[in-house]
Amino acid sequence: MSAIPYDTLRPMLRDQRILLVGGAGFIGHNLALELARMGATVQIVDNLMVNSLIENAFAGEQDTVQRTAYRNFLNERFALLRAEGVSLRNADARLLVDLSRVFEEFQPTKVVHLAAIASAVDANAEPGLCFDLQLITLRNTLELVRPKVDQINQVMFLSSSTVYGDFKGDSVDETTFPRPEGIYANAKFMGERLVRTYRRQYGLGVTVVRPSALYGERCISRRVSQMFIENALTGKPLLLEGGGDGRLDFTYIKDLVQGQVRALALHGGPEQSNTFNLTYGDARTIADIAAIVRDIVPEAILEERPRAVEKPIRGTLSTERAKRILGFEPEYDIESGYRRYCAWYVDAWRRAEREANLT
Repeated sequence: MSAIPYDTLRPMLRDQRILLVGGAGFIGHNLALELARMGATVQIVDNLMVNSLIENAFAGEQDTVQRTAYRNFLNERFALLRAEGVSLRNADARLLVDLSRVFEEFQPTKVVHLAAIASAVDANAEPGLCFDLQLITLRNTLELVRPKVDQINQVMFLSSSTVYGDFKGDSVDETTFPRPEGIYANAKFMGERLVRTYRRQYGLGVTVVRPSALYGERCISRRVSQMFIENALTGKPLLLEGGGDGRLDFTYIKDLVQGQVRALALHGGPEQSNTFNLTYGDARTIADIAAIVRDIVPEAILEERPRAVEKPIRGTLSTERAKRILGFEPEYDIESGYRRYCAWYVDAWRRAEREANLT
């Protein structure tokens, strides 16, 4: 049991007005829902450009069932947000004038920056868009917070475990020197450097969060955890590079969100700055999650491939700092969390199949 019971955080969030920049995505909408349930007033600002309803409706490579399933996931996000009283402003945070208007109208006390391309592969394919969504939006956010540090007590920046680059051992902690590789990881690390610079020069209260290998309901970012269960349902092989011995610190979205809520509630103000690994804290192999998929979908096809040389060597992210400072206690290993997610995905996919067959 955590040394800081979760329910004791409610009074610390009740009077907070929390703005989520780029918050309509997978991580953002889950965080918004939990913050609202904890009593905060929450607003999302998002240009609805990446993994959006419009993009999904016109994606030429999708079949009817996939398009239907993803549409359902996205519509469910919006329905849940409405039910919890979260407001969503369709504006482009890359445009200072758009974001400035949101700041003036909402008057946030905390800001969470989530805007980004969710995939390192997509970032490599469109580096300019990656820089725009991750860094221009962050620059605008920080510039709008800077003159209001007496009103805005915290900026949370969602970074990534990819900033560590190749792990030199089985695990890393927040003192491990980052060695990012590729467009996505370097853009995330540049974002970290930028928020820390603003913290030193202008007195912003800053929290940097490094998640890893996320999975969970209503994700359409096509992470490996999603593609494995989807491929199993559509008769496509689950590709096990190097026999599936690659290790990732797979983390259920509920655990990440719990950690983020704790970091927002327990932040001490402008004088405080910290970086947290928020993961399950125990790396597992790709073969481990493939085995869970095959247990749920017995006809799943496993296919071994040579290991891609450009893939980073990963492992466990230590969560000791988050446990000590935040009382963070992740609850879902892959046997419980990923199995639960896969069962949900099977039900959602079968429903999409029925709907697609009626059209």
